[in-house]
Amino acid sequence: MVPYVIASDLAFQNDPDKPQACQNALFKAVRYICLFKIALMSHAKAYLFLQGPHGPFFRQLGDMLRKADATIWRVGFNAGDAAFWGRASGYIPFQGDAADWPVTLAQIITEHAITDIVLYGDTRPIHAEAVQQAKALGLRVHVFEEGYLRPYWVTYERGGSNGHSRLMDFSVADMRDRLARSDIDMPTPPAHWGDMRQHIFYGAAYHWFVMFRNRRYPGFKPHRALPVHQEALLYTKRLLLMPVMGLHRRWATHRIRAGGYPYHIALLQLEHDASFQAHSSFANMQSFITEVIVGFADGAPAHHHLVFKAHPLENGQSPLRQMIRRIAAEQGIATRTHYLRGGKLAQILNDARSAVTVNSTSGQQALWRGIPLKAFGTAVFSKPEFVSDQPLPAFFAAPQRPDAQAYREYRQFLLETSQVPGGFYSASGRQQLLRELVDRMLDDQDPYDALLAQQTGGVPPLRVVRDTAVP
Repeated sequence: MVPYVIASDLAFQNDPDKPQACQNALFKAVRYICLFKIALMSHAKAYLFLQGPHGPFFRQLGDMLRKADATIWRVGFNAGDAAFWGRASGYIPFQGDAADWPVTLAQIITEHAITDIVLYGDTRPIHAEAVQQAKALGLRVHVFEEGYLRPYWVTYERGGSNGHSRLMDFSVADMRDRLARSDIDMPTPPAHWGDMRQHIFYGAAYHWFVMFRNRRYPGFKPHRALPVHQEALLYTKRLLLMPVMGLHRRWATHRIRAGGYPYHIALLQLEHDASFQAHSSFANMQSFITEVIVGFADGAPAHHHLVFKAHPLENGQSPLRQMIRRIAAEQGIATRTHYLRGGKLAQILNDARSAVTVNSTSGQQALWRGIPLKAFGTAVFSKPEFVSDQPLPAFFAAPQRPDAQAYREYRQFLLETSQVPGGFYSASGRQQLLRELVDRMLDDQDPYDALLAQQTGGVPPLRVVRDTAVP
């Protein structure tokens, strides 16, 4: 092995022909290149974790990677990150503000010879900067997201997810070609969200730490517009009111299903959802709701009804019910418009005539059932074979049905590539997820290339991972 010699600061500082700032920058660049080459030659992996899903998933994933002889570092941006990481060793608190992050990140990458960056969602500003720097340096970026086929899968990709996913570059014909020798089973999509209570619990706990223990992070600003104390209050309120809300939701669902009228469903998303903000043209949820109601009033038969289905984690930040009532009244369809808060999608979706969404992954439950779907934003499932391109009034009047075979091929492609069985929030879901995930992360090929090269062994059969206790 050829030894790499790292030049000292003094060697650059004593060069009278170079300004001091240039010397320092040059030294850091040379030092990083040398360290990076050493890491590659020794096959050492150094993972830098940024923000993850609420709860202990990232900590447990880091522990598993350590057992595979990887070096693990974690940057924490607030007390919630620190609490769920739970490790002093390898923890780097970021105490600056947003303007300091690019330089700090570059220094961390340099000093610790980072080879891989791990993050949850690629659009929040700190993660977008990390992806940009990683691509410039040739580092590997591991991106996690909620499952495209949620709830009992999570999404694992490299380089980007949702509108930045490699899936955007694949046509259904491309997917069909790559599945020629595949024989994976096609499990039915589950009927509900999954580990909802744990998800809400961890969200409330995370925001509690940020509210009351965040003095160490004076520069922290949340990536969402809502102040932290309001978000924590809404999470806590929702957790406490879940039984009452459940009763009200079941009664409202029963009334719609027993109403005897044809109905269409609008699948709402969280207004701060990364896909909604980064991969759609809508400024807020009100603009989407308005467009749907106007299109329905113009095109749907007079005896049809419209049901707005809220996201399961909708916390009341936006007054959706009042907003829908007001806009529907303005369009003269108030008695034909309904609002459902959360709950199981399958119960109301099974009898729907059509579904519309911005780019919610719940639209795939409609496609699985052969229900016509129209999507307004950029989405991995927005393929012409099964997502309608009709104008909205025409869609509500006579929606075109999806190509069922094309959707099955698309779904099978996802199960063989980016979808990993398990979940972030329940103990059993994380156990299922970690069994397969570490091997995928250590593989030199990303899931799409592995399938192309026929080097994947396929995704294990689906196991339902319910867990009613909060670990």
